[in-house]
Amino acid sequence: MENIIELKNILSYPKDIVIISHRNPDGDAIGSSMAFRYFLESFGHVVKVVYPSDYPNTFEFIKGIDECLIYDNDPDKVEELIKKADIISCLDFNSLDRIDKMGLMVSESKAKKILIDHHLDPEPFSDFELSETSASSTCELVYKFIQLMDEDRKLNTFISELLFIGLITDTGSFKYSTNPYTYEVASSLKSKGADDYKIQDLIHNTMTTKQIALLGHCLANRLEIIPEYGAGIITLSKQDYADFDIGRGDTEGIVNYILMMQGMNVAAFITEQPTIVKLSLRSKGDISVQDMARKYFNGGGHKNASGGALYSKLDSVVEKFKTVLPEFVEKKK
Repeated sequence: MENIIELKNILSYPKDIVIISHRNPDGDAIGSSMAFRYFLESFGHVVKVVYPSDYPNTFEFIKGIDECLIYDNDPDKVEELIKKADIISCLDFNSLDRIDKMGLMVSESKAKKILIDHHLDPEPFSDFELSETSASSTCELVYKFIQLMDEDRKLNTFISELLFIGLITDTGSFKYSTNPYTYEVASSLKSKGADDYKIQDLIHNTMTTKQIALLGHCLANRLEIIPEYGAGIITLSKQDYADFDIGRGDTEGIVNYILMMQGMNVAAFITEQPTIVKLSLRSKGDISVQDMARKYFNGGGHKNASGGALYSKLDSVVEKFKTVLPEFVEKKK
């Protein structure tokens, strides 16, 4: 990060700060924004965390998450906060369209803007930028930011556990998108008292009866295997959403079950939303679903974990995925 000395000076006395992360916040978005909130509050800043849409129930165990503002629920209050903010921190996204209508507000704001993110091709809207595509997660980069600020003493057990949430969720429990520094960060956070077993348990072992039934339905009735390409597809229609009363967080992690099958290297979870069809893509090894998402599905993310969306019919999106799949995966002999 350039101009770290200037940023230290700016943060040296209390400011009104708004932290924003992306729509449909995941574990990394939530862990990084909440950790950054408590880090900044330790300096006396007044900090508010804002998400465009609500967070999954899975993360309700986090202290203070109920104090976050949701733009969809309270747009006027969020707009007021952004207008009076001295600093706007943008975490886990690098394109203003990822925060919907708030993007224009951030663009027009005179506040200093901090970007901390690990996705490709950041837009040039920030004054201070910590952007590394090699990082496992934004939580890893928030840890690095704290180190660059020479404020390691602020890394208490609570903040360390919040950062661990992003490490766990964005790497699939350290299965992909890791690098040597990721494990250094994990080791440091554990040395600060982070209980990684507790965090794993709170995130992964809290499924409801409805979620278990939905998972069973997906695997028994909505799974299609393409053996010649080592790929699998799970689809959910609008009718499935109605039948199972699917809410936020209910489909989290379902895509990963495809890759648990022997011989599977690519997984697609394709869901029919009210006005759009969304894709969640996963892969193993050198197969880049990031390239697939960017080229064909208006999306992006990471090499082995990406997403996208199209304004189209569910069947058409499924067929398009099947059509482009051979471009990224060699046919098995």
